[in-house]
Amino acid sequence: MNVKTQCFGTAHFPLVAKGTTLGSETRLKVDTGTQMADNSKTEDTASDSLEAAKNASNKKEKLADQVMQNPQALAALQERLDNTALTPSSYIDTFPKAVIRRIDALKKLQVKCAHIEAKFYEEVHDLERKYAALYQPLFDKRREFINGEAEPTDAEAEWHSENEEEEKLAGDLKNAMVIEEKAEETNVKGIPDFWFTIFRNVDMLSELVQEYDEPILKHLQDIKVKFSEPGQPMSFSLEFHFGPNDYFSNSVLTKTYKMKSEPDKTDPFSFEGPEIVDCEGCTIDWKKGKNVTVKTIKKKQKHKGRGTVRTITKQVPNDSFFNFFSPIKVSGDGESLDEDSEYTLAADFEIGHFFRERIVPRAVLYFTGEAIEDDDNFEEDEEGEEEELEGEEEGEEEEDAEGDPKV
Repeated sequence: MNVKTQCFGTAHFPLVAKGTTLGSETRLKVDTGTQMADNSKTEDTASDSLEAAKNASNKKEKLADQVMQNPQALAALQERLDNTALTPSSYIDTFPKAVIRRIDALKKLQVKCAHIEAKFYEEVHDLERKYAALYQPLFDKRREFINGEAEPTDAEAEWHSENEEEEKLAGDLKNAMVIEEKAEETNVKGIPDFWFTIFRNVDMLSELVQEYDEPILKHLQDIKVKFSEPGQPMSFSLEFHFGPNDYFSNSVLTKTYKMKSEPDKTDPFSFEGPEIVDCEGCTIDWKKGKNVTVKTIKKKQKHKGRGTVRTITKQVPNDSFFNFFSPIKVSGDGESLDEDSEYTLAADFEIGHFFRERIVPRAVLYFTGEAIEDDDNFEEDEEGEEEELEGEEEGEEEEDAEGDPKV
């Protein structure tokens, strides 16, 4: 017999199958039994829930006690809270939508500013080209004096230095030297090894120069900077002019640096001015057996079957300054370079920029070492300021510790 239960409020009434009767006493027992069972289940469930809640509360209290007793855990939690509180994005996210909308409008204005700044640097490049033409006659005369193509007049050679008295004394001593030594001095042409001396004086360049590069660099007569013409993509070229030599037939070796002066579409806020993005060298027409960028090695090979041994010669790359004219090519298809290649290319860009901004405009000061001393003094001043600031910070921390009543 199937019995279905139908609810009406909290009372339960069994439905009797058609044609079946139950006595009042039997019906009462059934109702009472069912209600007692339900009440028992309800009490058990409530008791279990109460016990589970109590256990969970005890676990939380125990965990909280453990955290409070662990200084490292407390410090880590505090640092996380501090970092979260100081994150600009989380701070901005708390603004109403209307304020965020205005901030977005400011960002759009900032992008427009970046494009105006890019235009500014383009005009600066035009000015550099204009003034390079004004500098060039002076640089041409410099080349003539260096290479002995012309002698400076007395007016051109007149120079009053800070150590004029010492130099006058040195001049008097020099006048007392024997005639043979004077005659030997008059036979010196121009300023010997001018550019080679600069390479030796500047650490950034001397690191690139090998012993077998030195005889070649002694033939270097001039270095020029050429800017791209109006309407052409922004770039500059370095021209290394060599006299006749036994190593290559080129009279000029060139290196061109391509530049970009526009905000990146994916990250316009990173724009800080023109940047070098690629460079191109040139082919050096080495004379037979004079290529210092490769070296020949001998290697023995053993035949697997016959066991005979043969010696073969092989050319492999060799460290040399003249690898400067065979730079790593930046891939145009978006492929990324490995870490070593990126480092080499970045160093190449830095050297090219240094030639353009420092070496060529101030060559005589790098020859005498005065520019190098100025650079060193500037770096020392920066280090001194950093140390002084660190000392001030430590002093502030000590004062705070003394003023804190908890310490």
